[in-house]
Amino acid sequence: MIHTRDKTRRIMVGTVPVGGGAPVAVQSMTNTDTRDPAATLAQIEALAQAGCELVRCAVPDMEAALAFGPITQASPLPVIADVHFDPALAVVALENGAAALRINPGNIGGPSAVARVVDAAQAAGAPIRVGANSGSLPKEVLERCGGPGPAALVEAALGHVRLLEERGFDQIKVSLKSSSVLTTLEACRLWAQRSDYPQHLGVTEAGGLLAGAIKSAVGIGALLLEGIGDTFRVSLTADPVREVEAAWHILRACGLRERGVEIISCPTCGRTEIDLMGLLEKAEPELAKIEAPLTVAIMGCVVNGPGEAKHAQVGLAGGRGQGVIFAHGEVIKKVSEADLLDEFMKEVRRAAQTYSNHNSEQSEQ
Repeated sequence: MIHTRDKTRRIMVGTVPVGGGAPVAVQSMTNTDTRDPAATLAQIEALAQAGCELVRCAVPDMEAALAFGPITQASPLPVIADVHFDPALAVVALENGAAALRINPGNIGGPSAVARVVDAAQAAGAPIRVGANSGSLPKEVLERCGGPGPAALVEAALGHVRLLEERGFDQIKVSLKSSSVLTTLEACRLWAQRSDYPQHLGVTEAGGLLAGAIKSAVGIGALLLEGIGDTFRVSLTADPVREVEAAWHILRACGLRERGVEIISCPTCGRTEIDLMGLLEKAEPELAKIEAPLTVAIMGCVVNGPGEAKHAQVGLAGGRGQGVIFAHGEVIKKVSEADLLDEFMKEVRRAAQTYSNHNSEQSEQ
């Protein structure tokens, strides 16, 4: 059962509402050189098409901070500046259109540097996300808490927040991250008990595509099901577009939001008489282009497939040399194996168009 969502404060990251009951927002981060606006914008566009709603860009030097000008002017998404150590970079990024900052107040350069950044964010109307990471916690916090556990993450985040609050700044989002799923879970739960600032979720340094997506799904998914979290990023050592794809799978599995196609497919068995894995591999990139929240089925058994997947709007099931296309469990046509995928995609696109037309009619009423 999904718990009632925590009622956190509402902030705005550009045009995207965060917290206060707003839909959980999907975030990613570019891995292009920010100093190359063309390459960065190309990746941001790809992320937007995949369903990303907030994007973060690294700001390693002044050239990257100045590049925020052309990037933010053309970006389809609010762009967050990721800044460490140098307050001037944060100020320039804000002056060049950054919708928000991600900083660590503990390493930005002392009280005067924090004040400079906060004043610039206040003037720009930009929120600040402060992050506590188990790999870079202050020495005094580690000593006081006995190591980089959940309590240390919370104490570090509270200390960062106080630095901003002392300047009268409250447009804050907080993240508490560890490469350990269990540490991340407990830290985020503790934070939710201590504060109503919105939370950004993530399991940091999660790993490659498979292992990282699994760790993120367990950690982020568990928190979302408990009503905790306002934005999140699935951090993968992979193309950032895959982060966004994984994020939407997590949201759908948690019953929170829908976008794109959910594929159900059987694990294959001795009755399978077609190349089901090959069909799935060919279908996935085509299905990824569809934004309508459809459920489709790719099944290996003509006998049981339609019945086992009768909740799918469209499905295919294969047999020896032929297969069937079905909708809501009812067979609508029989086709040769060679034509199975093409006929399946025609029906999927037809279902997506029907969904789009229905939504348009609803919005006009």
